[in-house]
Amino acid sequence: MKVLLTGAAGFIGTAVGRELAARGHEVVGVDAYIPQAHPAGGTPPDGIAQLDVRRADEWSSMLRGIDVVCHQAAMVGSGVAVADMPLYAGHNDLGTAALLAAMHEVGAHRIVFASSMVVYGEGRYSCPEHGQVEPAPRSIEALDRREFDNRCPRCDLTLGWETVDEDARLDPRSSYAASKLAQEHYTSAWARQAPGSAVALRYHNVYGPGMPPNTPYSGVAALFRSAVEDGRAPEVFEDGAQMRDFVHVDDIARANALAVEAVAVAPVDHRAVYNVCSGQPVSILDVARAVARGAGSDLEPIVSGRYRPGDVRHVVASPERARTELGFTAQVGPTEGLVRFATEPLRP
Repeated sequence: MKVLLTGAAGFIGTAVGRELAARGHEVVGVDAYIPQAHPAGGTPPDGIAQLDVRRADEWSSMLRGIDVVCHQAAMVGSGVAVADMPLYAGHNDLGTAALLAAMHEVGAHRIVFASSMVVYGEGRYSCPEHGQVEPAPRSIEALDRREFDNRCPRCDLTLGWETVDEDARLDPRSSYAASKLAQEHYTSAWARQAPGSAVALRYHNVYGPGMPPNTPYSGVAALFRSAVEDGRAPEVFEDGAQMRDFVHVDDIARANALAVEAVAVAPVDHRAVYNVCSGQPVSILDVARAVARGAGSDLEPIVSGRYRPGDVRHVVASPERARTELGFTAQVGPTEGLVRFATEPLRP
């Protein structure tokens, strides 16, 4: 099978390309250069074309003869700065729309693409008295008082978290999250109109070798690692009890390969979405501790109480649909993986 991989020189794209090649697929690599996520003056590896995905119509000839597009090129990050909105809209939304249009022009009608768990906004919550409820957004006043937990809108009891499946309500809370949901909507519309077949993979917190180092576009695990390497205690926002799922990049690569192989034989107008996660929730404070431990440091993370208004309290996904439909189960758990990550090579 011949696969066109966008974002092929990035942290995730490199792992995906390696996995696809190991499974016997021919990979055509495109690196969608984004200055905020690439080293200054960097050039892609040999065999990878550096092109602007927002102008995919100019290189649509590369799509001829392609069986599946695996779209990893995106502007990443937390999306908390208003100034970043045009970057997310341009690279993620316009870029995806331009790629889909170019695919249709040449008759390429199968795609797997990177979405994110941020499309859910807050996760799923239950009240001990009222069962499953939808909390109101956390107020700035409550956050300033260090009241971080969501509370029941009916009785004000603290809510417990539950796993989120793919049918949960979608409620993006940042410009990055909004752009990822827009990618899903554009691709779903394309699948109907083309018609085509599409699989969205909602990544949870990805980490592993080759991550960018300490930048606003790194994952939190890389930020913790950079702090420890500088001799600083990693700063943990809120009270550190926020629950997340951390998934190793090697598992992300396997999920993509399975999705590429599935979408290649799917019927037209096929649309599917999967959580890609470890299935082993972990608190942010424990992530910081694991990274420090892996680095051989006795630095204890600083729980600062600082917060970002766009952050959610807990979001933990269910891996069940990916397991039953794709045959995907993560092989690297966070206890092992985050400790190991502390000494794995980062991107230069």
